[in-house]
Amino acid sequence: MDVIKLRRGDRKGDPASGFAVEIIRPGLGLEGGDSGLGAIGRIDRATVAPGHVIKMHPHRDDEILTYVRAGWMLHRDTVGNAEEITATRLMMMNAGHTFQHEERMLDHGPVEALQIFLRPRAADLEPKVQFHEFGEAVSRGAWRLLAAPEGAPLEVRAQAWVADARVPAGSALPLSPLPASGAVRLLYVFGGEVEVGNLTLRAGETAFMTGDGGSVQARSDADLVLFATVPGAPVFRGGMFSGNVLAR
Repeated sequence: MDVIKLRRGDRKGDPASGFAVEIIRPGLGLEGGDSGLGAIGRIDRATVAPGHVIKMHPHRDDEILTYVRAGWMLHRDTVGNAEEITATRLMMMNAGHTFQHEERMLDHGPVEALQIFLRPRAADLEPKVQFHEFGEAVSRGAWRLLAAPEGAPLEVRAQAWVADARVPAGSALPLSPLPASGAVRLLYVFGGEVEVGNLTLRAGETAFMTGDGGSVQARSDADLVLFATVPGAPVFRGGMFSGNVLAR
């Protein structure tokens, strides 16, 4: 297994004004012509103040996993949903050809979340929204599959897989096997500090990994998100948020 640490994302906004985000475009650190990586368009780490409303806005040709780690929000959209999203109840918005939504923060403290923008296999798919109650906010000492083309609680309409795990300090967790031929992986550290390969990763850092095998060693209690994608699989790179910004 080969491991490369990617550069940190671009930071925008200010938590004091209600909203701050770090935008990670994994392809920018790999010196290719795509700001994303296969079906992984971009990953936004957001901090949103209590009571803040992200007003109704459009998406097109984005598959969006909302991964909440703290707080909760009320989601409303143009296909008729009004649903709460929490650290145990996640949402996948398969935006397709026409979709709009808004999010209202409900907690007394800030919401901490990832908005994971995945790319569909084709443009102009039918819009839909999925919700799943996982029961537990974290998966302790084991990878938990969140979203995948099939066999996961939330469906992604592309060759992309998303899993998470909490690894206790001093423990090692083998990386899950590659889900398909030609797949590569990203490891994102939401919290804590880990070693993978010969690298140290801290909260907010991402590693690109090729080859199978390998494990993660936790230096402190660590919350991790593991992505896999097949760069050569069919994918639409023109999504409103997930698309390739280098080609625009």
